[in-house]
This record gives sequence, structure tokens and C-alpha cells, in this order.
Amino acid sequence: MIVQQFVQTAFQQNTRVIACQKSGQAICIDPGEESPEVVAFIEEHGYELAAICLTHGHLDHVGGTAYLHENFPEAEIVAHRDEADLYYALPQQPLMMGIQPHQLAAMGMDYADPPKITRFAEHKDILEVGDLRFQFRHCPGHTLGHIVLVEENEKTVFTGDCLFSGTIGRTDLPGGNYEQLIDSINKNILSLPDEYAVCCGHGPDTTVGRERVMNPFLNG
Repeated sequence: MIVQQFVQTAFQQNTRVIACQKSGQAICIDPGEESPEVVAFIEEHGYELAAICLTHGHLDHVGGTAYLHENFPEAEIVAHRDEADLYYALPQQPLMMGIQPHQLAAMGMDYADPPKITRFAEHKDILEVGDLRFQFRHCPGHTLGHIVLVEENEKTVFTGDCLFSGTIGRTDLPGGNYEQLIDSINKNILSLPDEYAVCCGHGPDTTVGRERVMNPFLNG
């Protein structure tokens, strides 16, 4: 499995392209902004982008979906059905944050309507990408329809904004719920073996074992 990370947006969000080395098929998880760099990486390596996978609908995780879709129109756009309303509200999200309409273009947040979700990620469904098998797990708590992606053979979980190194996702935004998030993490991430790599939506990678022991929100 090849993983290329791009740190994007003012929120320092981790966009990743994950490719199967054998087949050349790939996915992009959470394209945060319009990025010629991401498109060039995919094209220069000759990857076939099979899917754009959205862990959730916040603007710093989906802001580049339309641009990526324009360049790779055959790629599926995958999100949980409970995230659809937030995703389709992308143009309004900056206004909800208090940003004024005349500021949007200068801040790179003048979003058009995002492209249609073409596949809803159901809990425990599998997305096959060459030899890679990504299992979707519904992990509400940060948002209603947040998902994580687990690749069992590579012992890796892509956690979006559920779990970070030493902390957890915010629960004070619309759709957030602290108890629900802790339950989601315990059932869907900490249930994995300690050696699993945790690729977070912001900040450095970590491991399940490290967070089980060191994360003050999870160790009791």
C-alpha cells in the first residue's frame, strides 16, 4: 500500500492518496481543497482513481471534491448517507462559521455546489481497490455520518476527525455528541489490535496501542 499525504487548508487537514502498488488503483481520502499537486501526483504515477472517500462533510475535508471530480470524473464519490446534508451544504458552511460573503474568494472558500455522492458507505461494507480492501465503519460523534476506513491486511485505520494523537474530535459542532464519539472510538477503533497505524485527519499519525494507553480521553 502506497500512502501519500498532502497537508491542506488553513486547518492543516491531511488529504491522502492511497494506492495499490500491484494494480495501480487508488483512492483519495478527504480532498480538502483544490489541489493541482494531488492531481499531478495521481497522473504522474499513472494511478487509476477509483474513489473519492469522505470521512465526513466538513469543508476542510471535502472542499477539493469538485476539483478532483472534474479531473477524474469516473471516480466514485463515497460518503455515509447521514452526512449528505452537511456535504451538500458546503457553500453555506463558511457563512455558518461567521465568514462574510465578500471574504470567501480571498480565503479560498467560495465553494460551488459539490458533485453528487455516488455511493453511500454502509457500516462494514468493503471497498475493493486492487488488492486493498477498505472496510467502512460508521463512527458518529464528531458528525452524524462520520466514517473511518480500515485496511486489515495493511493494519491501518484512517480516522478522519474521530481520533487524533493524544486527543479526539470536537463534539461542540452541529451533529456532535461526546458520549457517542467515545462509544464509536471504543467499538470501531480501539477494538483493533494495538499495532494498527492510525492515520488522522489532522496532525501526526499514531497507533491504536499508543492511544489506548496515552490518550487522556480514552484511558479512563
